[in-house]
Amino acid sequence: MKNNLEILQSCPLFQGIEAGNLREMLVCLNAKRIFKVKSEAVFQEGDPANCVGAVLSGALQIEKIDFYGNRSIVDRIAPAQIFGESFAFSGVETMPVRCVAIEPSEILLLECNRITQTCCNACAFHSRMILNLLRVVAEKNLAFNQKIAILSRRTTREKLMTYLLDQAKRCGSASFTIPFDRQGLADYLGVERSALSAEIGRLRADGVLESDRSRFILHPEVWND
Repeated sequence: MKNNLEILQSCPLFQGIEAGNLREMLVCLNAKRIFKVKSEAVFQEGDPANCVGAVLSGALQIEKIDFYGNRSIVDRIAPAQIFGESFAFSGVETMPVRCVAIEPSEILLLECNRITQTCCNACAFHSRMILNLLRVVAEKNLAFNQKIAILSRRTTREKLMTYLLDQAKRCGSASFTIPFDRQGLADYLGVERSALSAEIGRLRADGVLESDRSRFILHPEVWND
């Protein structure tokens, strides 16, 4: 439990809330720990949108499956990150996406109505949590806008380089590891895997980048937008 509290204290939703107060809040929020094995769903499309989750260990993936079964990766959720808040507080009754564990994962689920309603035991910290929630939603909105910028690019090359340059900027280095394998990256960018692999091969041949699975090194001095 101690390790979980340390992880939760680094979670944006509980930023600035001390461990002792956090214990009280988890009781008032009716927090529930669940465990999922790899490829097991946390929730499916159509499930009730009434919970916010926080990853304690492992990793999750938010996916959208179209009518023909094609998968689009919306987001990856790492430890100390939360998920489901955009849907839980948007007024929609059911989830328009699904969430699956991409490795064995421990997750904390919180009832959304307990978050928005102040409680008798931890009211002094409830306001802080709600402010934190607003910040999380705002930051995810910025991230969503960045993904729109990526997907709006016309070619596979432009989508890929926009994504990689953004990752380099986030890491502060031209050498970095992305959270996707080739299929996952193709699904995130909305392109065919074969086209993506071919484009990475051309970029390597042109000296624009080096790659080894999920590891990339960019040479932006030779990238011509």
